Amino acid sequence: MTVETSLQQAGLSKKESATYLALLDIGSASVRTLAAHTGINRGTVYEALKQLQQKGLVSYFHKNTRQLFVAEDPEKLTAIVKNQAENIRQVQEELKELIPQLRSRISPASAKPVVKYYEGSSGIRTILEDVLTTMAATKEKEYYAYSAADVREHLYKDFPHFAKKRVEKGIRVKVIALGSGGKLWGMDERKWLTKIESAPAYIILYNDKVATISLDADGKLHGILITDHAITQTQKSIFEQLFTTLT
Repeated sequence: MTVETSLQQAGLSKKESATYLALLDIGSASVRTLAAHTGINRGTVYEALKQLQQKGLVSYFHKNTRQLFVAEDPEKLTAIVKNQAENIRQVQEELKELIPQLRSRISPASAKPVVKYYEGSSGIRTILEDVLTTMAATKEKEYYAYSAADVREHLYKDFPHFAKKRVEKGIRVKVIALGSGGKLWGMDERKWLTKIESAPAYIILYNDKVATISLDADGKLHGILITDHAITQTQKSIFEQLFTTLT
């Protein structure tokens, strides 16, 4: 990674980065000198200097009748990054409150079903991350799953700490295990359909989404995620009725 790229990641524009680096290289300089050194026109250099002054990275002084600019200590970049991090944290907190409000405005009756396809362990991790993100933003914080033994051992390959994260977020899960095996991790209930040795797909029902995860002939994971209120609610009703009949 170049110095210019690092500065831009810290919040400086391309022109600001070039101007700041030029001041570090040549010391105090006028707008004309900086323009010649950077190859940027004087008007743009002047605007970059104003922005750098606001960021606390540049100051100026007068020598005779000339206005000269000088770079401040690069350590001040740390303060800029810290400020950006604090702003991001505040935005994240505001989004936590905003997202449920935005979701509440979605009309289940008018929304069209959305189908997405995911492939491989990384794709399945995307689904699992969506389970956590979606459920953490809901009031009930509980989802359902049909756990297929053949798929279960591959499901968390790219996300081994999923159960730990789920518990940390206070998310409950009810599981109907299709086949033997499986264990409790906390904040979960598990019941078994003992007459079924296994099943070809692992199904997760959460919020208004149904995720179906399976293995192909080569043992590769595939996932289909359907977002639809009616489909999910129907599947949840079937699950709840079946769950109450199992011991």
